[in-house]
Amino acid sequence: MDSQKKETLSGRGSGLESEYHSTPDTVCDVNTLSVLIRKKNVRVVDVRKEEEYAKEHIPGAVSLPLARILEKESPTHCIELLQDIGVNEDLPVVTYDDTFGALAARVAWTFQYIGHQHSSILEVTFSQWKNMGFRTEKKSNSYKWQPHPLKINQSIYADLAYVEKVSSNKVLVDSRERLNFLSEHIPEAVNLPYTMLRADGRVLSKGDDIRRFLQNRGIHENSELVTYCGSVGTLSGLVYYGLKLAGLKNVRLYARSFKEWKALGKPKTEFKDANYWDLSAE
Repeated sequence: MDSQKKETLSGRGSGLESEYHSTPDTVCDVNTLSVLIRKKNVRVVDVRKEEEYAKEHIPGAVSLPLARILEKESPTHCIELLQDIGVNEDLPVVTYDDTFGALAARVAWTFQYIGHQHSSILEVTFSQWKNMGFRTEKKSNSYKWQPHPLKINQSIYADLAYVEKVSSNKVLVDSRERLNFLSEHIPEAVNLPYTMLRADGRVLSKGDDIRRFLQNRGIHENSELVTYCGSVGTLSGLVYYGLKLAGLKNVRLYARSFKEWKALGKPKTEFKDANYWDLSAE
């Protein structure tokens, strides 16, 4: 990588390269995003709090905090947010946060659910983007409203009824950390902590590494999986993208997660004497 190309990509000539290339509609690597920004062929979405966005952000990014997505549980509300930031059906969207990718994943999954296929998460957090020497800016960005049809993608969504009917050919994945899982979880769920899919310096490991990890747990490409976590689908959203990155085709997100399951008094499996030593099960 010559010095001229380094400067084009990073703005400061860091020379740091991505560990893996972009996987369409899953993970976008930093170099690809830098090129897309330069070509003005992407909508970068900052899902952090608005005050964090105001301090500095990735060039060209718009502010769309996760809280605005969640304030109304309505696909119509979400498609209007997408239209308001100038996204049509063909424009790629890349989301990022500064919280190990979980918030970005939840927003990106929502965009896919309401019918925007070209929705991926950035491979690094905002802090990591800065540390790699890529440019930032402070000016606020807005874009002209664009039409975008609402096309619900039921194939990536699981509601309570679907989870209750999970059968032997489906795998229910609890994405929380081990002790939370051991304390209580949905019956028949297997524990796949989001932390096990991360890599140093990246929000997710490479697809091949995740695939090998899954195979060691008896999860293969033809498995049908439903991910959930403790509250609104952030941790399980990150695991959803990890599973997709590994090449699994049939993955759904139970967005209302264990919070809804528990509130409705549904059956739970508990390990009353769970302790530190049970972490060895990871």
